[in-house]
Parts: sequence; C-alpha cells; structure tokens
Amino acid sequence: MFSYIFFFLILLGAAFCAYRMATIDLKRRIIPDVYLFPFLFAGLLLTTFFMWPTTITDSVVGGATGYCLGLIVGFVFEHFQKDDEKYPPIGLGDIKLLGAGGIWLGTLGLGIAMIIACAFSCLWVIKNKKRYIPFAPFFLMGLFLSLIIIQFLI
Repeated sequence: MFSYIFFFLILLGAAFCAYRMATIDLKRRIIPDVYLFPFLFAGLLLTTFFMWPTTITDSVVGGATGYCLGLIVGFVFEHFQKDDEKYPPIGLGDIKLLGAGGIWLGTLGLGIAMIIACAFSCLWVIKNKKRYIPFAPFFLMGLFLSLIIIQFLI
C-alpha cells in the first residue's frame, strides 16, 4: 500500500515539474534546473524501484543517448548560426531535458518522443511564424504520448 502512495507522489511531483518547465520555457525561453533535476531524479526512482516500461539499464543508456544527441544537434546547428543571432540554437536546458527524457523512456521511447516533439514543434513554427522553438512543451508532450505508446501499443 505504501509503495503505491509513494509511486503516485513521485508521478505527481514529476507532473508538476514538467508543467513548470513547459510554462517557463514558453514564457522566458529557459528550463530551470530547480525543476529539471527533480524530474530526472523521479525518472531514476521510477525505473529503479517500480514496474516501469523500461529497465534501469535501458534508462541509463537512453539518458546518455539523449544527452549526446542534444550535444551533437547543438554543435551542428551552432555552425550554421548567423553571427548576429543573440541566442544559441539549442540551449543546455534542452540538452539536459533530452537526457532526462531518455531516463524516463529508454532508447526506443526517446526516439518516439523526439519524432512527436519535432512534428508538433514544426507545426507550432508554421502557425506562429517565430524564429525560435520553446522545445520543452513539445518534448514533454512527446514524452507523455511515447509512454502511452510504449505501454499499450508496443
């Protein structure tokens, strides 16, 4: 009984952190570590101690994959950035969020979440005609949908 309460408290805390990261990234274009690290830690707790769609090994490999993927994308896009642009093409908060998402989802789920996030963010750019993408809301939406896909369809 106690484990179910603990499980739902962890999920509730992670949902609050995800909501705050998404809203702050939409408004200020930053993902605060004060919400990102508890979100990452909650993913580690869930994959380690509870029945979760991914194993702890796949979660750690997924976290490292997400982080490295974010670094590679940031490095490549930085070389195509114009000199007059103020912000980098991908922020370190986005890179850390990809690592946290890999811990929550594993390698397969991370790929699914990235595809969903990129599709929704492209639609957002077309609709709003902005030069930047607040990636956290779209990635967190992709993370949630990927969890559903992994749990019920795969």
